[in-house]
Amino acid sequence: MANNVKTKADAPLTEQEISEKYNNGKRIIHFFETRKVFFGISLAIILIGIVCNIIFGTRLDIQFSGGATLTFSYSGDVDENQLYDFIQAKTTDKITTSFSTDLMGDTGNNVSVQFSGNDSIETEIQKNLEADLQAEYPENNFVCLEANSVDASMGFMFLLKCLAAVALASILMVIYVTIRFKKIGGLSAGVMALVALFHDVAMIYFMYVIFQMPIDSNFIAVVLMIIGYSLNDTIVIYDRIREERRLMGRRTDVATVFNVSCSKTLKRTIMTSVTTFSAILVVYIVALVFNISSVKGFALPMMVGVISGCYSSICIAGPLWVMWQNHKASKKN
Repeated sequence: MANNVKTKADAPLTEQEISEKYNNGKRIIHFFETRKVFFGISLAIILIGIVCNIIFGTRLDIQFSGGATLTFSYSGDVDENQLYDFIQAKTTDKITTSFSTDLMGDTGNNVSVQFSGNDSIETEIQKNLEADLQAEYPENNFVCLEANSVDASMGFMFLLKCLAAVALASILMVIYVTIRFKKIGGLSAGVMALVALFHDVAMIYFMYVIFQMPIDSNFIAVVLMIIGYSLNDTIVIYDRIREERRLMGRRTDVATVFNVSCSKTLKRTIMTSVTTFSAILVVYIVALVFNISSVKGFALPMMVGVISGCYSSICIAGPLWVMWQNHKASKKN
């Protein structure tokens, strides 16, 4: 007669025993069991972003869509809304304005006027606008500093090259993760890391849509930086999973290994993200005080990307990896 009684050594450890043995008695957070909440939050944000995208559309900077830019310097204070309305009344093209302060030079306050859809700016239009501004604001000494034009086809090609750079960087990173983490299912780890990267890119893109910020070279720079930042967080978690799986044995449930690993790396991950976020926040505040639009356009999406990168590594990539491993095990059985 077969003996079906399990010995104490063969019986699975309780949560308290796992905590005492592998997490110094600290509480183990059930990240995997809460995955539906995490997925629901991400899907809700994506849905809101899609609705806003349908309503507001996507704004492309002239770097990508083609157009022209005139930059003027002026002294004193000018009502930004009134200046925008005055310039818009002088042209039939849709314009956008951005204001900044020259901290290092001697040009004082600057305003950049972007004309969407123009392949070039005629000299006559440039002179007329400068003369009109000088006549309307005689005390502010408006002077045209520079005029730049971008052909629409060249802007579109530049956009394609930027997107290709993002895609290539993502593919190379996934290949790296797949090779490095063979012991925990390299392909599944790489694919789920890619899903987390897509999640972060979507969060940054929808932030641009919701805040009606034009997509420019800053967007590409932020995306590339956040891809690297998010992947680094994911690699830290995967590395801990690999170590914990070796210590806990392959018979231990994958979800338990993941929960223990994330619980042990949570403090480090949060502190790293808070430190990075705080540094970028200081930069954003300084840019806000001195009205440096180019820095504001970089710092704000970076802050969103840091939060999203920390969130996706723990709450998206990890649970999806566990689900892949469980599905693979069930098929094997």
